[in-house]
Amino acid sequence: MNEMSAARAAFEARLRRIGEERYHDRHPFHALLHSGGCTIDQVRAWVVNRYYYQCRIPMKDAAFMSRVEDPALRRAWRSRIEDHDGSEAREGGIARWLKLAEAVGLDPEYVASAKGVLPATRFAVDAYVRFVRDEPLLKAVASSLTELFAPKIHAERIAGLLEHYEFATSETISYFRHRLNEAPKDVQFGLTWVLDHAVTPADQDAAAAALTFKTDVLWAQLDALYSAYIAPGNIPPGAWRPGEGLAP
Repeated sequence: MNEMSAARAAFEARLRRIGEERYHDRHPFHALLHSGGCTIDQVRAWVVNRYYYQCRIPMKDAAFMSRVEDPALRRAWRSRIEDHDGSEAREGGIARWLKLAEAVGLDPEYVASAKGVLPATRFAVDAYVRFVRDEPLLKAVASSLTELFAPKIHAERIAGLLEHYEFATSETISYFRHRLNEAPKDVQFGLTWVLDHAVTPADQDAAAAALTFKTDVLWAQLDALYSAYIAPGNIPPGAWRPGEGLAP
Protein backbone atom coordinates (compact mmCIF):
# COMPACT_ATOMS: atom_id res chain seq x y z
CA MET A 1 0.00 0.00 0.00
CA ASN A 2 1.49 3.35 -1.03
CA GLU A 3 1.47 6.44 1.17
CA MET A 4 -1.61 7.95 -0.47
CA SER A 5 -3.61 4.75 -0.15
CA ALA A 6 -2.58 4.39 3.49
CA ALA A 7 -3.70 7.95 4.24
CA ARG A 8 -7.05 7.32 2.55
CA ALA A 9 -7.57 4.11 4.54
CA ALA A 10 -6.67 5.85 7.79
CA PHE A 11 -9.15 8.63 7.05
CA GLU A 12 -11.92 6.15 6.31
CA ALA A 13 -11.15 4.34 9.55
CA ARG A 14 -11.38 7.67 11.37
CA LEU A 15 -14.85 8.29 9.95
CA ARG A 16 -16.01 4.80 10.88
CA ARG A 17 -14.76 5.25 14.46
CA ILE A 18 -17.03 8.27 14.80
CA GLY A 19 -19.98 5.99 14.12
CA GLU A 20 -18.76 3.30 16.47
CA GLU A 21 -18.44 5.83 19.28
CA ARG A 22 -21.25 8.29 18.60
CA TYR A 23 -24.01 6.81 16.44
CA HIS A 24 -27.45 6.84 18.04
CA ASP A 25 -27.78 3.06 18.09
CA ARG A 26 -26.01 3.44 21.46
CA HIS A 27 -28.78 5.63 22.89
CA PRO A 28 -30.83 4.03 25.71
CA PHE A 29 -34.08 4.84 23.92
CA HIS A 30 -33.23 2.40 21.16
CA ALA A 31 -32.40 -0.30 23.68
CA LEU A 32 -35.89 0.14 25.12
CA LEU A 33 -37.61 0.26 21.74
CA HIS A 34 -35.88 -2.76 20.26
CA SER A 35 -36.36 -4.89 23.39
CA GLY A 36 -40.09 -4.23 23.64
CA GLY A 37 -39.68 -1.94 26.64
CA CYS A 38 -41.63 1.00 25.20
CA THR A 39 -45.32 1.52 25.84
CA ILE A 40 -47.50 2.15 22.82
CA ASP A 41 -47.61 5.85 23.72
CA GLN A 42 -43.81 6.00 23.82
CA VAL A 43 -43.71 4.36 20.38
CA ARG A 44 -46.24 6.92 19.17
CA ALA A 45 -44.12 9.77 20.51
CA TRP A 46 -41.14 8.37 18.59
CA VAL A 47 -43.19 8.07 15.39
CA VAL A 48 -44.49 11.65 15.70
CA ASN A 49 -41.03 13.11 16.27
CA ARG A 50 -39.06 10.95 13.86
CA TYR A 51 -41.48 11.93 11.11
CA TYR A 52 -40.18 15.48 11.28
CA TYR A 53 -36.69 14.22 10.50
CA GLN A 54 -37.95 11.98 7.69
CA CYS A 55 -39.95 14.70 5.97
CA ARG A 56 -37.07 17.18 6.11
CA ILE A 57 -34.56 14.83 4.47
CA PRO A 58 -35.73 15.50 0.88
CA MET A 59 -35.85 19.22 1.65
CA LYS A 60 -32.27 18.99 2.87
CA ASP A 61 -31.24 17.15 -0.28
CA ALA A 62 -33.02 19.62 -2.53
CA ALA A 63 -31.20 22.48 -0.80
CA PHE A 64 -27.93 20.65 -1.33
CA MET A 65 -28.59 20.04 -5.03
CA SER A 66 -29.47 23.69 -5.62
CA ARG A 67 -25.82 24.53 -4.92
CA VAL A 68 -24.22 21.72 -6.95
CA GLU A 69 -22.83 22.73 -10.33
CA ASP A 70 -21.59 19.26 -11.30
CA PRO A 71 -24.35 17.41 -13.23
CA ALA A 72 -22.86 14.03 -12.30
CA LEU A 73 -23.14 14.82 -8.60
CA ARG A 74 -26.71 16.06 -9.03
CA ARG A 75 -27.67 12.89 -10.93
CA ALA A 76 -26.21 10.69 -8.20
CA TRP A 77 -27.87 12.69 -5.44
CA ARG A 78 -31.39 13.13 -6.76
CA SER A 79 -32.39 9.51 -6.14
CA ARG A 80 -32.28 10.34 -2.43
CA ILE A 81 -35.21 12.70 -2.90
CA GLU A 82 -37.25 10.07 -4.75
CA ASP A 83 -36.41 7.50 -2.08
CA HIS A 84 -38.27 9.66 0.44
CA ASP A 85 -40.84 11.50 -1.67
CA GLY A 86 -41.61 8.59 -3.97
CA SER A 87 -42.64 8.90 -7.60
CA GLU A 88 -45.60 8.11 -9.79
CA ALA A 89 -44.30 4.56 -10.08
CA ARG A 90 -43.45 3.80 -6.47
CA GLU A 91 -44.15 4.75 -2.89
CA GLY A 92 -41.53 6.69 -0.94
CA GLY A 93 -40.22 6.62 2.59
CA ILE A 94 -42.46 9.41 3.85
CA ALA A 95 -45.60 7.52 2.80
CA ARG A 96 -44.22 4.35 4.40
CA TRP A 97 -43.59 6.23 7.63
CA LEU A 98 -47.19 7.43 7.66
CA LYS A 99 -48.30 3.80 7.30
CA LEU A 100 -46.34 3.09 10.45
CA ALA A 101 -48.08 6.02 12.13
CA GLU A 102 -51.46 4.59 11.20
CA ALA A 103 -50.42 1.15 12.45
CA VAL A 104 -49.61 2.49 15.92
CA GLY A 105 -53.00 4.19 16.10
CA LEU A 106 -52.12 7.72 15.04
CA ASP A 107 -53.94 9.85 12.50
CA PRO A 108 -51.50 10.18 9.58
CA GLU A 109 -52.76 13.70 8.85
CA TYR A 110 -51.93 14.74 12.40
CA VAL A 111 -48.43 13.27 12.13
CA ALA A 112 -47.87 14.92 8.74
CA SER A 113 -48.86 18.30 10.21
CA ALA A 114 -45.83 18.12 12.57
CA LYS A 115 -47.92 19.92 15.20
CA GLY A 116 -46.80 17.69 18.05
CA VAL A 117 -43.06 17.69 17.38
CA LEU A 118 -40.86 18.42 20.39
CA PRO A 119 -39.11 21.82 20.27
CA ALA A 120 -35.68 20.21 20.59
CA THR A 121 -36.45 17.82 17.73
CA ARG A 122 -37.49 20.72 15.53
CA PHE A 123 -34.39 22.74 16.42
CA ALA A 124 -32.01 19.82 15.80
CA VAL A 125 -33.53 18.85 12.46
CA ASP A 126 -33.77 22.43 11.23
CA ALA A 127 -30.13 22.95 12.20
CA TYR A 128 -29.20 19.96 10.04
CA VAL A 129 -31.10 21.35 7.03
CA ARG A 130 -29.36 24.70 7.44
CA PHE A 131 -25.99 22.99 7.79
CA VAL A 132 -26.38 21.15 4.49
CA ARG A 133 -27.77 24.25 2.79
CA ASP A 134 -25.04 26.62 3.96
CA GLU A 135 -21.80 24.74 4.63
CA PRO A 136 -19.23 23.80 1.94
CA LEU A 137 -20.17 20.79 -0.18
CA LEU A 138 -17.55 18.58 1.44
CA LYS A 139 -19.04 19.10 4.89
CA ALA A 140 -22.58 18.71 3.54
CA VAL A 141 -21.79 15.34 1.94
CA ALA A 142 -19.78 14.15 4.95
CA SER A 143 -22.72 14.84 7.25
CA SER A 144 -24.74 12.26 5.30
CA LEU A 145 -22.32 9.48 6.17
CA THR A 146 -24.26 8.41 9.24
CA GLU A 147 -25.89 6.10 6.68
CA LEU A 148 -22.70 4.02 7.00
CA PHE A 149 -23.98 2.87 10.35
CA ALA A 150 -27.71 2.65 9.59
CA PRO A 151 -28.04 -0.94 8.29
CA LYS A 152 -27.19 -2.39 11.70
CA ILE A 153 -29.82 -0.34 13.51
CA HIS A 154 -32.45 -1.04 10.84
CA ALA A 155 -31.86 -4.78 11.12
CA GLU A 156 -32.09 -4.62 14.91
CA ARG A 157 -35.25 -2.51 14.69
CA ILE A 158 -36.98 -4.84 12.24
CA ALA A 159 -36.27 -7.86 14.44
CA GLY A 160 -37.20 -6.09 17.66
CA LEU A 161 -40.44 -4.56 16.43
CA LEU A 162 -41.64 -7.81 14.86
CA GLU A 163 -40.88 -9.75 18.02
CA HIS A 164 -42.35 -7.41 20.60
CA TYR A 165 -45.15 -5.26 19.13
CA GLU A 166 -48.51 -6.30 17.72
CA PHE A 167 -48.62 -3.39 15.26
CA ALA A 168 -45.46 -4.58 13.51
CA THR A 169 -45.91 -6.47 10.26
CA SER A 170 -43.88 -6.67 7.08
CA GLU A 171 -46.11 -3.95 5.62
CA THR A 172 -46.26 -1.54 8.56
CA ILE A 173 -42.47 -1.51 9.05
CA SER A 174 -41.65 -1.56 5.35
CA TYR A 175 -39.84 1.77 5.72
CA PHE A 176 -36.92 0.03 7.43
CA ARG A 177 -36.76 -2.87 4.99
CA HIS A 178 -36.53 -0.46 2.06
CA ARG A 179 -33.75 1.51 3.77
CA LEU A 180 -31.68 -1.67 3.98
CA ASN A 181 -31.55 -1.57 0.17
CA GLU A 182 -31.53 2.19 -0.41
CA ALA A 183 -28.97 3.36 2.14
CA PRO A 184 -25.95 1.26 1.03
CA LYS A 185 -26.13 2.71 -2.50
CA ASP A 186 -26.27 6.26 -1.21
CA VAL A 187 -23.56 5.87 1.37
CA GLN A 188 -21.10 4.14 -0.93
CA PHE A 189 -21.31 7.06 -3.32
CA GLY A 190 -21.06 9.61 -0.50
CA LEU A 191 -18.13 7.87 1.17
CA THR A 192 -16.18 7.62 -2.08
CA TRP A 193 -16.89 11.29 -2.84
CA VAL A 194 -15.65 12.39 0.59
CA LEU A 195 -12.54 10.22 0.41
CA ASP A 196 -11.77 11.63 -3.05
CA HIS A 197 -12.26 15.27 -2.05
CA ALA A 198 -10.92 15.42 1.51
CA VAL A 199 -7.27 15.30 0.55
CA THR A 200 -5.67 17.71 3.03
CA PRO A 201 -5.59 17.36 6.84
CA ALA A 202 -7.82 20.43 7.09
CA ASP A 203 -10.35 18.88 4.70
CA GLN A 204 -10.36 15.66 6.67
CA ASP A 205 -10.83 17.49 9.95
CA ALA A 206 -13.77 19.38 8.44
CA ALA A 207 -15.38 16.19 7.15
CA ALA A 208 -14.93 14.42 10.47
CA ALA A 209 -16.44 17.41 12.30
CA ALA A 210 -19.42 17.40 9.93
CA LEU A 211 -20.08 13.71 10.57
CA THR A 212 -19.77 14.31 14.31
CA PHE A 213 -22.28 17.15 14.02
CA LYS A 214 -24.75 14.83 12.32
CA THR A 215 -24.40 12.20 15.05
CA ASP A 216 -25.14 14.98 17.54
CA VAL A 217 -28.29 15.89 15.60
CA LEU A 218 -29.53 12.31 15.81
CA TRP A 219 -28.56 11.93 19.47
CA ALA A 220 -30.22 15.21 20.46
CA GLN A 221 -33.54 14.04 19.03
CA LEU A 222 -33.48 10.94 21.20
CA ASP A 223 -32.40 12.89 24.28
CA ALA A 224 -35.47 15.09 23.83
CA LEU A 225 -37.71 12.07 23.32
CA TYR A 226 -36.31 10.27 26.37
CA SER A 227 -36.65 13.32 28.59
CA ALA A 228 -40.21 14.07 27.54
CA TYR A 229 -41.76 10.62 27.41
CA ILE A 230 -39.66 8.20 29.43
CA ALA A 231 -37.69 9.82 32.26
CA PRO A 232 -38.88 11.94 33.96
CA GLY A 233 -41.76 12.52 31.56
CA ASN A 234 -41.49 16.30 31.22
CA ILE A 235 -43.51 17.03 28.07
CA PRO A 236 -42.99 20.64 26.95
CA PRO A 237 -45.93 22.88 25.97
CA GLY A 238 -47.27 22.20 22.49
CA ALA A 239 -45.67 18.78 22.11
CA TRP A 240 -47.68 15.63 21.49
CA ARG A 241 -49.38 14.15 24.54
CA PRO A 242 -50.86 10.68 24.94
CA GLY A 243 -54.39 10.65 23.61
CA GLU A 244 -53.78 13.35 21.00
CA GLY A 245 -53.72 12.85 17.26
CA LEU A 246 -55.22 9.36 17.35
CA ALA A 247 -56.80 7.83 14.28
CA PRO A 248 -60.56 8.49 14.09
